[in-house]
Amino acid sequence: MISTVTISTISTITTITTTASIGIAATLSIVATIALIAMLTAKELIGAKQGGSSSSICKYLSVGIAPLLMVFAVVVAVTLTTVL
Repeated sequence: MISTVTISTISTITTITTTASIGIAATLSIVATIALIAMLTAKELIGAKQGGSSSSICKYLSVGIAPLLMVFAVVVAVTLTTVL
């Protein structure tokens, strides 16, 4: 009787932990995608302006965009492997 309760409890905790981690991963994916869209939009808008400081701001935005593009590629790859 004790082992059945223990196994059931462990199974429930494992399920809850897995569900929570999937929720956190989905939330972080959405946040990363929104940040990428915002930074790409800002870079395009600032790059359209002619001036000395706008080019340096575009360079700084590129530093943040590169890792977010890699995260986005991983998110897309994981999503495609999950669907297929």
